[in-house]
Amino acid sequence: MLKEIPLFGLGLQGKSPNVTANKLVNCYYEFQREKDRTEVAIHGIPGYTLFTDAGDTPWRGLREFPKTSLLYGVHRGTFYQIDNTGTRTARGTIGTTTGRVDIHDDGRYIVVVDGEEIYTYDTTTPATPIAAVADAERPTSPNTVTFQGAKILTDEDGTGQFKGGDNANPLSWNATNVATAESNPDNLVRIFNYIGAVVLAGDDTTEFWNNIGGGGFPYGRILNANWEYGMAARWSLAKFMGTYAFLAKNREGEVIVIKITGYAPERISNFELEHIINGYSSVSDATAYGFTLGGHPMLQLNFPTAGTSWLYDGSTDYWSELRFCSGRHRAEIGTEFLNKTIVSDYENGNLYKLDTDALDFNGEPIIYELTGKHIYFDRKTVGIASLELGVEAGVGTSGQGENPVAALQLAKDAGHSFGNKIFAPMGKTGEYTRRCLWRRLGKGRDIVPRITISDPVKLALTNATLRINEGLY
Repeated sequence: MLKEIPLFGLGLQGKSPNVTANKLVNCYYEFQREKDRTEVAIHGIPGYTLFTDAGDTPWRGLREFPKTSLLYGVHRGTFYQIDNTGTRTARGTIGTTTGRVDIHDDGRYIVVVDGEEIYTYDTTTPATPIAAVADAERPTSPNTVTFQGAKILTDEDGTGQFKGGDNANPLSWNATNVATAESNPDNLVRIFNYIGAVVLAGDDTTEFWNNIGGGGFPYGRILNANWEYGMAARWSLAKFMGTYAFLAKNREGEVIVIKITGYAPERISNFELEHIINGYSSVSDATAYGFTLGGHPMLQLNFPTAGTSWLYDGSTDYWSELRFCSGRHRAEIGTEFLNKTIVSDYENGNLYKLDTDALDFNGEPIIYELTGKHIYFDRKTVGIASLELGVEAGVGTSGQGENPVAALQLAKDAGHSFGNKIFAPMGKTGEYTRRCLWRRLGKGRDIVPRITISDPVKLALTNATLRINEGLY
């Protein structure tokens, strides 16, 4: 008797493949509101196309300025203005040439901080180049910057202090405009503005402050809104789902991924992902950005030291891995620009545009990998009659993708080691009824399938079914 078994679940392999071997690479789930052919589809992530190329070193920071429909960024020591065609115009220089910078604006002034100086650019006089703030009472080592109301605020490196401008003009500062995160004597990692409150994220704790009015520096801590979580990586902060998400660290030194809900941290990582990322030798260099993909709120989290990237889908609460031939995903800094997602490359001066029609990442192949759940039979071995992959067939392309194939590997040892690849055609262009099918696959008791698709074709998977013979062997 033949029995049909679905292959893919929502697990994530972490502590042990014996518990779950399920994992997606360069794919994401989409739940269908109305069941038609499937309730859950798997789609491949789209590609990126080149937007502009600034040379052989990475961009240090990016920020959209909607009032002028321009994108601003720092590459090496040059501050650039970029239009919708990708044309760059230099608007001055800053004093450093390496390391991340933070960029913010108040609707008129764009402010850049690089850990050593504060630089301002007045968008109402675009021909005047960006310049360092000359006020002697300015912060001396700001790493991050934000605006709250009409006031500019920065951290001061190596302290728990944050400092504010003297008025609405970021060129003017007053040494008395200073306060210290007071719930715990830890250093500030980052300062940012969240729903009208100032968030002070330290090494071990996070506090929320607001403008309480009155004389002097008008900021006070919001009571009962401090966390016993700090920020584990300064550049892991990302706008996401109308709030912020970042890599957080508890008192014991373990890291999790959280998003802010109200004034409380909401954990969005799971046990398996936390087991994986806490095994990395370093996470302090993690970076992140948020974007929307066809209605899916996505958070991309990169771990440069570990050479890995992860994608969190806020609509399905599922984490998948991002991987390319060269290792981790190439995108480092992300921003929205004219309703498009623009990302920088982590090792060169390219900026890319997310393109839902692209089948590669600026010429680099996107390889989709899907590892299924355990097909387990207690005390008996079964014969594997066939495995069928419900792909969108007939979408072959020219060249490499003219006759696309899918590769199947089976692990018959609880997901620890996979056999040789067996290939099945996915259909040339127009072969819409082509079945992607493997037959006579031997026998096993604990079977885990893995599918790999490396040809440049659209991936839309509706189902994957294993048919087995239940007789004893």
